[in-house]
Amino acid sequence: MGKCFSFSATYDRWLRFSFSRAGLKSTITDLGDGTVMHCWVPKTYNPNKPNLLLLHGLGASGMWQWNMFVSRFIERFNVYVPDLLFFGDSYTIRPERTEQLQAQCVAGVLKAQGVRKTNVVGGSYGGFVAYSLAAQFPEMVEKLVLCGAGVCLDEKDMEDGMFQVKSIDEAVSIMVPQTPEKMKEMLKVLFYKPVTKIPTCFMQDFIDKGPHDCLQFLGTDYVQDWTGLIISLHKDRKMSNLPKITQPTLIIWGEYDKVFPLELGHRLKRHLDEHAQLVVIKDCGHAMNGKELKEMYKHMKSFLIDPLLSPEKANKTKGQKVH
Repeated sequence: MGKCFSFSATYDRWLRFSFSRAGLKSTITDLGDGTVMHCWVPKTYNPNKPNLLLLHGLGASGMWQWNMFVSRFIERFNVYVPDLLFFGDSYTIRPERTEQLQAQCVAGVLKAQGVRKTNVVGGSYGGFVAYSLAAQFPEMVEKLVLCGAGVCLDEKDMEDGMFQVKSIDEAVSIMVPQTPEKMKEMLKVLFYKPVTKIPTCFMQDFIDKGPHDCLQFLGTDYVQDWTGLIISLHKDRKMSNLPKITQPTLIIWGEYDKVFPLELGHRLKRHLDEHAQLVVIKDCGHAMNGKELKEMYKHMKSFLIDPLLSPEKANKTKGQKVH
């Protein structure tokens, strides 16, 4: 029996075409020390536009996660979409697996592109990197959007029963699935209403040829690298050690998030106090699709784009009279 058609490879090619058509180009930055970062950057930089950096989460490259948003943001921003280390075409031979290193590498790419200041959106794991970027390079980050990013978690939270999983090993087995059965389990954790009728060959194809394909090319075991990223998020993490950033921050959270429970969103809001606002999306899990993505964009637009408009244009956009 022949192999199932590779949806992942075909979709990847379509995404590359889509990003190019939107006005972005693929770039590779050699940061030294065996570290290479891939990033989609504007084909033509517009100095009159603000900048926007989109950071993806685990399980997706930048293209795969942000495709639905790029076309919406490209008219208002110079958009940058990197692949974090061990995703897409980004990798390192350095031993660190921390979000701090990821943030330093992202900052290196932005500096190479001449970007001095940017707004940042980070989803899930990308939110950890975004927060670290804001903490390490405060002069570089203007506004911050964090989507389901449990940066306020404490190592003891797992022992206290906050999470659905009971150990890091269990978390890794779900979040880095190696079989279609494990992928089904992952989807149940990620989505409030998961799609269950996905052909087994499609799921196996994603495991074999998904956004981590560069690691197979390099001859390394991506499971080991992704495991390192997850362990680093949890190991020796203390809420008391989390730096307090001062950039205006929008926190977006799914009401029924099983990966990072909503309590972590409230905890982050308390930590940042007047510098942050929390938006909870109803009937939504950790991952979003359909109407949840539309609602997520609505809040991001209100936070990032509407303040850039004059009061007259902003109110006209909302269909309101100017008071």
